[in-house]
Amino acid sequence: MIATLVPLLYFPPISFYRYLLQNNEEVLIEKHEHFIKQTFRNRCSIYGANGKLNLSIPTVHEGKKAPIRDIKINYDQNWQKIHWKSIESAYRSSPYFEFYEDQIRPLFNIKETYLCDFTSKALHKVNEILGIDLNIKYTSEYKAEYRNTLDLRNQFNSKKESSNLHFKEYHQVFEDKTGFMKDLSIIDLLFNEGPGSINYINESIHAIK
Repeated sequence: MIATLVPLLYFPPISFYRYLLQNNEEVLIEKHEHFIKQTFRNRCSIYGANGKLNLSIPTVHEGKKAPIRDIKINYDQNWQKIHWKSIESAYRSSPYFEFYEDQIRPLFNIKETYLCDFTSKALHKVNEILGIDLNIKYTSEYKAEYRNTLDLRNQFNSKKESSNLHFKEYHQVFEDKTGFMKDLSIIDLLFNEGPGSINYINESIHAIK
């Protein structure tokens, strides 16, 4: 059995799900790597009225490297209200926003202490909405290498596009202003394509040969 090892991300990019669905025998989520700032581990990218908008969950900085399981969320500002208002503004007029709103909005009322607990709940909620039934496990320790495992811990970079994948265009709310934006957060696909999201992932994302 080949397992897929992935980082724990905040509303992951669409490419994240492409890899999961291609290699879905077993999914292993990394909870013991050192937290890497300015990555999808605490941020996601959505399509706002002015283009790409990065939403970042603020974290408590204790001046030392720590495993992601120990990273705490900073609530000095009401980031949950800001994120939800941004999502609502971006997708209120999308075809499926009202269809999924009541399932996603409650996530932003949860006051989790640790980042990984919040992002885990968000991930499982999206999987539930998509109807994805994966054999998900979490790492019990950090290992630099895993045998019989597709290691994707460094695959998803918020500063670099998925250059090895081709994404077929789908309708986006503000595409008339700034064109199609590929590989945004899974919620962009979900609000725009709804139940067709899984078909899009399976049929419309291909490796560039």
